[in-house]
Amino acid sequence: MEGSLFSPALEGLKVVKSEEGKVLTKPFLDICRSLLPVLDNFGGAFSFVKSDIGGNISRLESKYQTDPSEYKFLFSLVQKEVEAKTEKASSSCTNGLLWLSRSMDFTVQMFNNLHEHQDWTMQRACSDSYNKTLRQWHGWLAISSFSVAMKLVPERKKFMEIISGTGNLESDMEEFCTSFSSVLVENHKFLASVGMDSAKA
Repeated sequence: MEGSLFSPALEGLKVVKSEEGKVLTKPFLDICRSLLPVLDNFGGAFSFVKSDIGGNISRLESKYQTDPSEYKFLFSLVQKEVEAKTEKASSSCTNGLLWLSRSMDFTVQMFNNLHEHQDWTMQRACSDSYNKTLRQWHGWLAISSFSVAMKLVPERKKFMEIISGTGNLESDMEEFCTSFSSVLVENHKFLASVGMDSAKA
């Protein structure tokens, strides 16, 4: 792998905002998609997580492709639905962005844990991340599924070797967590402004 697993995401983060500082739809979705391979390294236990993330990316991308100029900015996907009062539908782009952002919160927190706590196991890094991000929004069934998945995560050393490639993994991981988390904070602020940041599963 040329560079680390984070190299494509870091390239995307350079162009994720317009000159006016607005989050652009396609670069944001490309960054999220570039992280899907990391979930392959968790084996079948995390297949439902990867499926959920992939589904939300596809939902937002399908809408974007109907009119790339109209939906150039990420939040325009939500604004149209708010105007039409369809943002609360389970199949809405608003709901898709909400859950995609939450899944990315989990991913960023997990990598942040691995970077800051060199002595933590993968299981601890993942469990701590889940408890800080997704757990509060999940029902008992999803919580149960995650608790099983946590027990099947790979060993830390092996996982880090796989994602490091030829890049400077620790430096890339820190830069990714810092840069992408600020984008996710913007997403949540916007979703909160339209009353859609506290929906539960």
